[in-house]
Amino acid sequence: MNTANLQIEGLLMAIAGLNQLLVAKGIASVEEIDKSLARSEQGVLGDDRVVEDLSPANRDAIAFPIRLLRLANNMGDGAGTASFAELARMVGETKGKDNDQL
Repeated sequence: MNTANLQIEGLLMAIAGLNQLLVAKGIASVEEIDKSLARSEQGVLGDDRVVEDLSPANRDAIAFPIRLLRLANNMGDGAGTASFAELARMVGETKGKDNDQL
């Protein structure tokens, strides 16, 4: 596996843990974090460059980290975060079909 992928995996799990800490400390709610991540996802997917120049698979790649963090945030129960592999699988299962897959 590419070393950069492993670094991104670690970074995403660290951010998921920080998000849980923010909720546990009462600094932000699960809903506030989800809304912020949803706005980020809409922003990256609404970028003209993304819409016009990238394939659906590449658009999914851009949205993947945000989608993973949203799932981790919404699954948080204070007992810890699901594994990266489990979250990644869930991202793939929950994303809709792209226009070229219909």
